[in-house]
Amino acid sequence: MTIRARTLALNCALLWLAGCGATTTVDEYRSSNQPIAIDASETVAILGRRDAGHYETDREFVDCIGAKLASSTVQVVPEQKLIDAIYPWFEPRVAPKTLGRLRQLLDNPLVLARINALQLRYLIWVDGSTESAQPSGSMSCAIGPGGGGCFGFAQWDKSSIYEAIVWDLRDRTERGRVRVDSQGTSYLIGAVAPIPMFTPVKSDACAGLGEQLSDYFEG
Repeated sequence: MTIRARTLALNCALLWLAGCGATTTVDEYRSSNQPIAIDASETVAILGRRDAGHYETDREFVDCIGAKLASSTVQVVPEQKLIDAIYPWFEPRVAPKTLGRLRQLLDNPLVLARINALQLRYLIWVDGSTESAQPSGSMSCAIGPGGGGCFGFAQWDKSSIYEAIVWDLRDRTERGRVRVDSQGTSYLIGAVAPIPMFTPVKSDACAGLGEQLSDYFEG
């Protein structure tokens, strides 16, 4: 294949791939059709699930959701500030993973006093991850007297699946939950230099989850 033909084929492939993106689905459950009321003095915190040693919800994703909420009228307590303020009860081994466990924790006067000091009204518990499948296709690179380059094509599927549960710390109830599922395919095209095209499944999942949670609250 001539250089001109390769260039034409590459341009066609890039145009086709440019139309490919992530498919994101957001499902929600609310205990009431009304928005969640929150006073200007009250705050919200987001805590990612972490099981010591073998599982951790991406901190970057938790921060991304916090930024989405903070861009609305909601005051968000940073995750690390929450963990430090209520140490050690939100450390991975002892952090509440169910509403029943949270209720038990709130029976502790010391924990309740620290939560009140933060004016924390709602806790959003986030569980999930972003996974990549094994790549398919082939890519070869070589260096010769006339130069070098890579030729070929590879692709791999990615998925971001997260669930957020909104707990009311004053009423000790669950107010709602949101599940987001973002699926897409990333590509690597070899045309002299490798050209990666990543599908932003994680950022799309953050946008979908963050916007839905923002819609939950009213000032």
